[in-house]
Amino acid sequence: MSIAVCTRRVAVVAREAGIPYELVGVDYHKAEHKTLEFLEHQPFGLVPYIQVLLPFGLVLAWELTTAGFIMQDEDGFELYESRAISRYIATMKQSKAPALVPKARKANALFEQAASIEQNNFDPLASALADEKIFGPMNGVQPNEARVAELVQQMKGKLELGKQNGTQEITLADLFHLPYGALLVETALGLIEERPNVNRWLTDISTRLAWLAVKGGA
Repeated sequence: MSIAVCTRRVAVVAREAGIPYELVGVDYHKAEHKTLEFLEHQPFGLVPYIQVLLPFGLVLAWELTTAGFIMQDEDGFELYESRAISRYIATMKQSKAPALVPKARKANALFEQAASIEQNNFDPLASALADEKIFGPMNGVQPNEARVAELVQQMKGKLELGKQNGTQEITLADLFHLPYGALLVETALGLIEERPNVNRWLTDISTRLAWLAVKGGA
C-alpha cells in the first residue's frame, strides 16, 4: 500500500466526493516514473499520477514519494499537482460533496485563504519534519535534532492559523492537512496534542470515514 502523502491527499478527497478509483503501482526502484512513456504524461517524472476512467472514476499510480498527479479525461485533458486535481475532483458533476469548495463569495475567499496557508506555511514545515523524523529513519538516516528543533519553533502558531477555513463545513483546506497532520502526530513532538483547538479540529476531521479508509494506504 502507498503511504505517499500526495496519493492520500487526492484519495481522501475522492472518497469524500464519492468518486471511485483504483490504485495501480509504479515501481519506483526500477525508475518506471522516469521512462519516456511516463514522461509523456508527467514531464517532471514525478509519482504518483492520476487518470480519469470513462464514464468516470480514477486510477491512481503511486509510490513512496510525495509528488504530483496526472489526470486525463475523455477529451485528452491532463492535469498534475495533487491540490489542483483535488479541486477538479471536488467540482466534478458526480461529486457528492460540493461544499468542499465553497461557492459563496466570502466563504470561498476564507477557504482560499486557509488553503493557501496550508500549502505555503504548513506543508513546507510539516513535510520537512516528516522527512527528519519518519521518512529519513525509514531509509536509515538519523534525524538532525537541531534541525527538528528549528522546524518545531517555526511551526508553532501556524497550526492555529491553518484550521481557520471560514465555514463549519468540511472543505478541501481541512482535508489537505490530513496526511501531514497524521504524520505530525506520529513524530511524538507534541505539536498537535499540546494545542487543544488544533487537536480537537484534527481529531474531528481524522475520524471521517473517507480518511479512515485511506490513512493506512490510499
